[in-house]
Amino acid sequence: MANRFFAWLFKRIGARNEARGGAALRRELLAGARGRVLEVGAGTGLNFPHYPPGVDLTAVEPEPTLRAEAAKSGVPVLDARADRLPLPDGSVDEVVVSGVLCSVPDQAAALAEFRRVLRPGGRLRFYEHVRARSPLRARWQDLAALVWPRLMGGCLPNRETRTAIEAAGFVVSHCRELIFPPGAKVSVVAPRIVGIAQKGPNQP
Repeated sequence: MANRFFAWLFKRIGARNEARGGAALRRELLAGARGRVLEVGAGTGLNFPHYPPGVDLTAVEPEPTLRAEAAKSGVPVLDARADRLPLPDGSVDEVVVSGVLCSVPDQAAALAEFRRVLRPGGRLRFYEHVRARSPLRARWQDLAALVWPRLMGGCLPNRETRTAIEAAGFVVSHCRELIFPPGAKVSVVAPRIVGIAQKGPNQP
């Protein structure tokens, strides 16, 4: 599903944000990742340099321009969506998402698919922007959501993503709230979370 404007904007904004602290957040997200890892919605591959050595990494990205950019790294990047992953049940140790659960059409369906491909006890690593705790800022996000998805590849700035992760049956073991970039006052995507959730050892 091609979206050339979004792909151009993603590359432009992504590079700027890396220099403003985004790279450090990606290192935090991926610290300790191990085994067979699936990154969903890899974009241009901004996370790839931050994986620890020895990780067996595969990625999926549905947007063709971004997928081609990510594939230049040498990481296998498949054409697939978050709710239709071309992997067997229980075949990966970890799933990684960053800036993905804001834009999938159906969060519950995507999270159910993550659980399907994770082995029992497997981990979901997430770095996402979320609905603000501040009522005023949350209202601003609600207003922005009327037009924001049309410009930003379906992204919704006001989703309760941690709640959705827990509702999908994951147990959140770590979650840090932050504002990015630090000190941002008006950005509708500044409230964020970074953390890890686990699939139960006996869950299908």
